[in-house]
Amino acid sequence: MSADAAATEARPPVRRLKRADLFLFARTVLIGTSGGFVFSALNLPLPWMMGAMFATGALTLGKVEMAMDSRLRMVMIIVLGTLLGSAFSPEILDRIALWPISLAALAAYVFLGTIAAYSYFHFVAGFDRKTAFFAGVPGGLNEMVTLTQAVGGDERQVSVVHSTRIFLVVMTLPFLFRILEDYQPGARTFGGADADFTLADAAIMGAAAIVGFYGARMVRLPAPHLAGPMVASATVHLTGLTDASPPFLLVATAQVIMGSSVGARFAGLTFRDLGRILRLGGAVTVILLVISGAFALGLNLLTGIPFDSLVLAFSPGGLTEMSLVALALEIDTAFVATHHIVRISVVVMAVPFLFKFLNRGEKYPGKQDSDP
Repeated sequence: MSADAAATEARPPVRRLKRADLFLFARTVLIGTSGGFVFSALNLPLPWMMGAMFATGALTLGKVEMAMDSRLRMVMIIVLGTLLGSAFSPEILDRIALWPISLAALAAYVFLGTIAAYSYFHFVAGFDRKTAFFAGVPGGLNEMVTLTQAVGGDERQVSVVHSTRIFLVVMTLPFLFRILEDYQPGARTFGGADADFTLADAAIMGAAAIVGFYGARMVRLPAPHLAGPMVASATVHLTGLTDASPPFLLVATAQVIMGSSVGARFAGLTFRDLGRILRLGGAVTVILLVISGAFALGLNLLTGIPFDSLVLAFSPGGLTEMSLVALALEIDTAFVATHHIVRISVVVMAVPFLFKFLNRGEKYPGKQDSDP
């Protein structure tokens, strides 16, 4: 292990920051915000998150140290969950009858995706079985890293592979939709008209965020920071208590924090490592996207649900990131977000059985808190 990698393990870029880390944190946010401005000026899709991800990732590889507070990241996920809930409207009730079919298919997707990715990492990339398994599971970056460490696998490999997968999916899918489907980033400034966001709206959505988060933790809902506020926000929107969304400035800030967190995870790597990382992460991303596309095509023929909605719902990106891509491209955000929450639930339930099946004789380390 290189000295840079060892230092990164001792001081992970996304952590509970102390007062001494404030300069690094401020610099990270400034770099991420600058990337967001550039992507926004270029009229690129999802500019604040993608721009922050690209800028911080590139400079991290250039040995610029980054630091992001894990607590602030969770707060921003709560904000984004509240935003995603605002995409639920009474009109979705006309479409929701078909959702159980595609939701049930997620179990097969997780099984096939895990087997395919595991096979590649173990038999082609040469990872040991435990590392290959947790690197191949399509979801739960933080959870998979924690479990890898618990069984004695290479948690750094798993962290880098999952970060690369999320990075590549988020960076490529919006452009593919723009090229192939002629989608325009019309929702670049989504978050609602700030002038229409009243104190009453703020109180209702703030209460939804808090009640949703703590309620989700009480019932042990996967990804409680995002799923809980999203469900609560969806409830107040479906019942007509408010039709507002969080202000743009708050949403853009949340995207910068999320994008910077992903980019900062490449700390400790060098440009020399980049080729191997892109080869491994890119190959698995292509494998999983092909599987996603096959499921999307089959379900489109079976149910008539739009192909683009199904592609995003079954894509191997992160829950938060793919929900934001759907929102930015104005592609049935409620459908996409719901499917990714269920995907996390399926992963949590299926991973112990898959682990024992593929690693016979190994004891599964136990349950951990899921992360989007």
